[in-house]
Amino acid sequence: MARDAGEPVELTIGDRVVRLSSPDRVYFPERGETKRDLAAYYTAVGDGVVRALRDRPCMLHRFPTGVTGEKVHQKRLPRGAPDWVRTVRVTFPRYNRTADELCVTHPADVVWAVQMSTVEFHPWNSRAADVESPDEWRIDLDPMPQASWTDVRRVAGVVREVLDELGATGFPKTSGGSGLHVYVRIPPDHGFADVRRAAHAFAREVERRCDRVDLSWWRKDRDPSTVFVDYNQNARDHTIACAYSVRGTPDARVSTPVTWDEIDDCEPRDFTIATVPARYAELGDLHAGIDEAVFGIEPLLEWAARDERDGAATPDLPDLDAGAR
Repeated sequence: MARDAGEPVELTIGDRVVRLSSPDRVYFPERGETKRDLAAYYTAVGDGVVRALRDRPCMLHRFPTGVTGEKVHQKRLPRGAPDWVRTVRVTFPRYNRTADELCVTHPADVVWAVQMSTVEFHPWNSRAADVESPDEWRIDLDPMPQASWTDVRRVAGVVREVLDELGATGFPKTSGGSGLHVYVRIPPDHGFADVRRAAHAFAREVERRCDRVDLSWWRKDRDPSTVFVDYNQNARDHTIACAYSVRGTPDARVSTPVTWDEIDDCEPRDFTIATVPARYAELGDLHAGIDEAVFGIEPLLEWAARDERDGAATPDLPDLDAGAR
């Protein structure tokens, strides 16, 4: 253990205890936040991050020496987990492999993952009860290199308009990078292919209404000043950072739930592990009502069928099942 990383400490998280080694190791160099600070952050937003992760297979993005060092994409649960940490088994048919991934049910599960050098939490959009049936539709507004946050805001306004017309409730959050995510709870009645078809049909409707959107299949073909509405985030085993996940940036940015009305005034850099705990204490979890706001995707599947008749089928994805590590 590095001499300046501190002696191990024991953290009481509800009814569980997590041993945190090297608590003083600096993970985020811009302000000097440490592994201990990261654990304290996740404890402060515990109910919210557990709500975002509960019962979902979860890939971990680990940074053993801090966010300026090596990044490890971890599908399988790291060795040495306490017996109270749950897992869910997922399959990767292309390689005939399986992985037992972290399945969060308690804030201590998150802090234990921090002990294992996890910074980012990337859950599936399905749950352990039926991994092959998504219950979350994810709208990912991904700005191209020359697009601005103003462009993202403009597209978000159109997203909100279309959702309102559908009668769907979207729950927005910053991505923790330069984009925006909107989550919609759906019944687990369809497979990944249909949810992706529905998401593509929605993206096409947004593209019709907003000239800042480019849905060209290949990234090199997209206008670099536009925003890609990334419907592929609804494909099997595609994951993005959950609500309240810290991102692996030097300033410890957080993927933070926001209200629709905040989007025009906020900036992604406003939300870090230094600022979000006080915001959470004041506002609570802005995604707390997501499980009660369920939207059936049948209207979107009708849009998809219409588009397919017009020659605009959802592009096929190659088999992207990745081998589990």
